[in-house]
Amino acid sequence: MLEAEAAEGGFWADPERARAQTARLRALRDPQERLQRLEARLGDLRALVELAAEAPDDPDLQAEAERVLPQAQAALDDLGVAVLLSGPYDRGDAIVAFHPGAGGTESQDWAAMLLRMYRRWAERRGFEIEVLDLLEAEEAGIKSATVSVRGPQAYGLLQAEKGVHRLVRMSPFDASGRRQTSFASVDVLPELPEDAVEIREEDLEIDRFRASGAGGQHVNRTESAIRIRHTPTGIVVTCQNERSQHSNRETAMAVLRGRLAALQAEERERKVAQLRGPQGDIAFGSQIRSYVLAPYQLVKDLRTGIETGNVQAVLDGDLDPFISAWLVQRRRGGSESSA
Repeated sequence: MLEAEAAEGGFWADPERARAQTARLRALRDPQERLQRLEARLGDLRALVELAAEAPDDPDLQAEAERVLPQAQAALDDLGVAVLLSGPYDRGDAIVAFHPGAGGTESQDWAAMLLRMYRRWAERRGFEIEVLDLLEAEEAGIKSATVSVRGPQAYGLLQAEKGVHRLVRMSPFDASGRRQTSFASVDVLPELPEDAVEIREEDLEIDRFRASGAGGQHVNRTESAIRIRHTPTGIVVTCQNERSQHSNRETAMAVLRGRLAALQAEERERKVAQLRGPQGDIAFGSQIRSYVLAPYQLVKDLRTGIETGNVQAVLDGDLDPFISAWLVQRRRGGSESSA
């Protein structure tokens, strides 16, 4: 029924509803497609085993097995991770926000590096990533950024990345080349349709202002930026990335829905830490993961103990081992203490 509806000519006449329906259809298709991929890889392996029994010394068969076996393992791991995602929003899209912490320009640059890292991770999975709000820093990096990540189980997977990330490196902004430690936070919220969370218009205080920018011919000369304050909770959301006031309002409301949904879940469970995680200062002692570029190369997750010396691969989006380990630990009821 959903597939037939999506094929209709006027399906995208209501973009908000169409996106919600597309997300539902994708969530329904995804488990079946994962299982089909696994079955296909296992079928390839079965055929290779039968051929190898007939020609045990064939080097071509051995080479083919070495190619197919990792694919089958990856498909099995992918299905295993999917089983771990059972939360109410886990199969949906995500809103991810980046904020630099202690460290000035260093942390602003680190926040921009994290934004790039998650872009690359999303690209690896074939996810769509859209910048909702971006405020560039004067010297380097960003002051803040908010993006939407759309793909099967994007929110469920990215929950593992919520927290403070610590970087240690030889500073490119220090004339003496001294080692510096920087911090930035990553916050992850579910992206929800309009009817998922009730928001009364009378509970909103909306301010309009001129968006800031780098200047030049593209400087925004109209009051298109939006700041929304939800008075019952005090939550404030700002969006200035789009050219039109209407688009910025829609984006800000999407972020607000995600934050309210997270807050409601916290209230139901009576434990803020279970959904939001520790919300301490963005500084030393509060990080979930450390990325060390000097004097040695190491990325270590302080909750699960997972580590790797291939820092560049991680910064290029190879995050799945960290995400999988966190999901398994959460399923087992493991603590988030440092390993």
